[in-house]
Amino acid sequence: MTIMTPAPIEQEDDEMIVPHSDISDNHQPMEVVAQAESVNALVNQPLEDPPPSRFTLQITNFSRLNTRKHYSEDFIVGGYRWRILIFPKGNNVDHLSMYLDVADSASLPYGWSRYAQFSLAVINQVHNKYSIRKDTQHQFNARESDWGFTSFMPLGELYDPSRGYLVNDTIVVEAEVAVRRVVDYWSYDSKKETGYVGLKNQGATCYMNSLLQTLFHIPYFRKAVYHMPTTENDMPSASIPLALQSLFYKLQCSDSSVATKELTKSFGWDTYDSFMQHDVQELNRVLCEKLEDKMKGTVVEGTIQQLFEGHHMNYIECINVDHKSTRKESFYDLQLDVKGCRDVYASFDKYVEVEQLEGDNKYHAEQYGLQDARKGVLFIDFPPVLQLQLKRFEYDFMRDTMVKINDRYEFPLQLDLDRENGKYLSPEADRSIRNLYTLHSVLVHSGGVHGGHYYAYIRPTLSDLWYKFDDERVTKEDLKKALEEQYGGEEELQQTNPGFNNTPFKFTKYSNAYMLVYIRESDKEKIICNVDEKDIAEHLRERLKREQEEKEHKKKEKAEAHLYTIIKVARDEDLAEQIGKDIYFDLVDHDKVKCFRIQKQITFNIFKEEVAKEFGIPVQFQRFWLWAKRQNHTYRPNRPLTPLEEAQSVGHLREVSNKVHNAELKLFLEVELGLGMKPIPPPEKTKEDILLFFKLYDPEKEELRYVGRLFVKSTGKPTDILAKLNEMAGYSPEDEIELFEEIKFEPNVMCERIDRKLTFRASQLEDGDIVCFQKAVPAERVDKFRYPDVPSFWDYLHNRLVVHFRSLERSKEDDFCLELSKLHTYDDVVERLAHQIGLDDPSKIRLTSHNCYSQQPKPQPIKYRAVDHLTDMLVHYNQTSDILYYEVLDIPLPELQGLKTLKVAFHHATKDEVTIHTIRLPKQSTVGDVLNDLNMKVELSHPNAELRMLEVFYHKIYKIFSPNEKIESINDQYWTLRVEEIPEEEKNLGPHDRLIHVYHFTKETSQNQMQIQNFGEPFFLVIHEGETLAEVRARVQKKLQVPDDDFSKWKFAFLSLGRPEYLQDSDIVSSRFQRRDVYGAWEQYLGLEHPDIAPKRAYAANQNRHGYEKPVKIYN
Repeated sequence: MTIMTPAPIEQEDDEMIVPHSDISDNHQPMEVVAQAESVNALVNQPLEDPPPSRFTLQITNFSRLNTRKHYSEDFIVGGYRWRILIFPKGNNVDHLSMYLDVADSASLPYGWSRYAQFSLAVINQVHNKYSIRKDTQHQFNARESDWGFTSFMPLGELYDPSRGYLVNDTIVVEAEVAVRRVVDYWSYDSKKETGYVGLKNQGATCYMNSLLQTLFHIPYFRKAVYHMPTTENDMPSASIPLALQSLFYKLQCSDSSVATKELTKSFGWDTYDSFMQHDVQELNRVLCEKLEDKMKGTVVEGTIQQLFEGHHMNYIECINVDHKSTRKESFYDLQLDVKGCRDVYASFDKYVEVEQLEGDNKYHAEQYGLQDARKGVLFIDFPPVLQLQLKRFEYDFMRDTMVKINDRYEFPLQLDLDRENGKYLSPEADRSIRNLYTLHSVLVHSGGVHGGHYYAYIRPTLSDLWYKFDDERVTKEDLKKALEEQYGGEEELQQTNPGFNNTPFKFTKYSNAYMLVYIRESDKEKIICNVDEKDIAEHLRERLKREQEEKEHKKKEKAEAHLYTIIKVARDEDLAEQIGKDIYFDLVDHDKVKCFRIQKQITFNIFKEEVAKEFGIPVQFQRFWLWAKRQNHTYRPNRPLTPLEEAQSVGHLREVSNKVHNAELKLFLEVELGLGMKPIPPPEKTKEDILLFFKLYDPEKEELRYVGRLFVKSTGKPTDILAKLNEMAGYSPEDEIELFEEIKFEPNVMCERIDRKLTFRASQLEDGDIVCFQKAVPAERVDKFRYPDVPSFWDYLHNRLVVHFRSLERSKEDDFCLELSKLHTYDDVVERLAHQIGLDDPSKIRLTSHNCYSQQPKPQPIKYRAVDHLTDMLVHYNQTSDILYYEVLDIPLPELQGLKTLKVAFHHATKDEVTIHTIRLPKQSTVGDVLNDLNMKVELSHPNAELRMLEVFYHKIYKIFSPNEKIESINDQYWTLRVEEIPEEEKNLGPHDRLIHVYHFTKETSQNQMQIQNFGEPFFLVIHEGETLAEVRARVQKKLQVPDDDFSKWKFAFLSLGRPEYLQDSDIVSSRFQRRDVYGAWEQYLGLEHPDIAPKRAYAANQNRHGYEKPVKIYN
């Protein structure tokens, strides 16, 4: 995963791969496993790509290192010198930071570059399989001579001696480097070579790119996406269907790689989300559910199910009595075990393996008591497109951590799921369907459990041609690369460390298949269909056409940019306008001055005529000064142009005056004014003349302004110009004034008093220097001013920040602003805030930073004293905000941080009310602990009532929590957590009873399509064998206490996959529901159709109530 961005100041993401953005200094020696081979002579780069090489080093006394950066010895790979750069205490983060560095970058010729694929690892010296390895690729050059991982692994994990990474205060680090030819990387044209284009990586979105390419190359899926209704007025960034249509169309028609930003914006992601690496399976599931929902009521409704949905049957069969329990479930993908399985068939064998329920584990069969039984799974049907998720990541209970399984695991080109007389199929499966599948795509994960890189091998037409889709790059690959090399396991690598026995040794392959997509042979023609222009909406084609035209226009401008020079001209008027308002330090903001775009070959004298027309200053009265950037990073007029220079072309002048390679020429226009403020010729300037600029400071008003410029003699003294300065300031001639030189302002302010007895030369003043002056403040009046002199005012300006505070509950509007200092500590900030809002205990304030991209509060608040200064609270990646959110807690923040807070809605069984409770428990608590805590706070219908907790989202029940589930991972930000009593009838289900979902719904017509809209409170209902709708209606009315007049208008429908099938009073309800479990809320439910007449009042995220809602009370 390659991220072409500079290192952020604040990094919350585990997987940011960045140059470390720090200037190399003080190379630190370290003990290496072996001395690197002599690097006196550099080997020429070979024509063919050299083999990868591994370099191993040990760093002793690691915890006692007192340097910020640590370098390894140089080592050679591919004829190039490399070294490893480590930040033992992190590069401004609480993680170990580690990079691969070009060792001789400072001495390489201008324009050098080299491309390498590499991995960095910290070896676990106790259990090698827990070693942490991350890989990436990068085009190294002078600007980015190092690349790697700012957050490689948490420092707490590294320095914990029980973890095995730091043993005897020594760590072992490895680098595997493969150098690739630069010319191949840069000049390669994916479209030209393969006919396909790649997707750009936004930061850590390679996992998404590999999935999107896989879905795009399922033509039936692509065609369905194109047929989702969108309009030209929709914005891709706010519409998932349109964003996906646009992305697919560009993949189909563009000649270069395609950006995914519109799509991720439509997901509601900000830039931070794009730097978070997620799980492919999770994204696949969420994206398909979103699309399934968006397709409802359209011509492509049901496409997701048709393509990806299969069904299996869970069964328990008694051995000694005639009793069998079955439950049908659907799946969109299958998770297959890798550990302990040699191939896909072994995983399927394990999937349908029969478990014997006997001894202490006997099955409680209704009417028969405890019985020996067999438990297992068999498949009713497989989908046309079979998605297999390989369980490469598992939780290791011994180590209390996730680990990646890199074992060898084979998968066939053709998968026969009818093998051995249909051993995977249930008795009710349709045996006429031939379940023979052919491999379509292989998604690969390269790296370790803490992160890595994703890419995909796909054969779009199921021919013998395979292609590798690796972010922007698409290449043709052979079958071996796509299959055998993705099995995982071990391979041999030549050890290149000198001093070692260079015999080959085996090492674990960290790149291996993670997800497989198979297409059923009998459905191949339907799935791999033609997708042509008529499938694509005209407004989408027009949109892309416009985007292409804009792109070409910008490309043309960029192509012609070398023919022009941008000249920025600053004048006295600009300085007077900006100083004291837009800027305080230095003289001018060049982005706010007049800008000219001039052809390079035009002479400067002709350009002066353009200036005369623009400003009304005749050519003979113009004198231009070049600006220069000084070593202290200030920018000042340096010297006037000579007549010889003014005769040259503007292009040549820009080149000789500007060492930075950009197209701008910055000038200061000096115009002298005579009587009547009329321009006059500029005075002759000798070496003795110094041009100084003057700013006036008023300590009473705390104001600064520009008052003009003067030429002074280098041998003169400040006393010579005091009268003139008083005149410029509007003071009387005898007023006492003090002079200060403004020297620099970054990283610290430097402003020194000028000795009026010394000459200007002795005070080291030169052309372009700035003098600030003020009336002298008598000693007895100093205390009357906050900032009595220029240096104190400068310090104040340098560190001041006006922070906009917003209540977290009203995050869109400012409550108030406070003027704070960058140097304020965490305690300073909360104390000032507490004083402002009248709070006695500042520790009850919790702050949350601002996300500059989404313009919303960050998801996680700032932990107590977790940041040093105010500036740390305001930084979001490379941007700085001026907004902070606050909330007042009922307990001190340090105490709260040890607890997990959940907001749950308790539904009383008999009373007509819902109460909201905030539960705080230690983070290791379980759902059972939550229920016990709530048990003591709520009134139950009877003393022995049992509680359960449900996950409700958009008026559907998605989950019943197990009492043993840990609460730390439960998210109540998006889901509603509902607690209710378990009805007695649910505890005693008969053998033929069914527990079903019941939801309220209305039908709405949008774009001539009927759509189902759920609302109100979902609930469970037990239905009995043979029970008619009339009987069920009566029980529902009693449960909801709906008046007869209203209830008579309600319609009952069986809904499957969003399609209503209306029921009559005589219909047997149980015949519609074949499932006994309470899951699959999105599949089948009993729908109650009636108007949603309730006021839209939310008691939790995304929940509004039905027409007979209970009053809401909130307890916090």
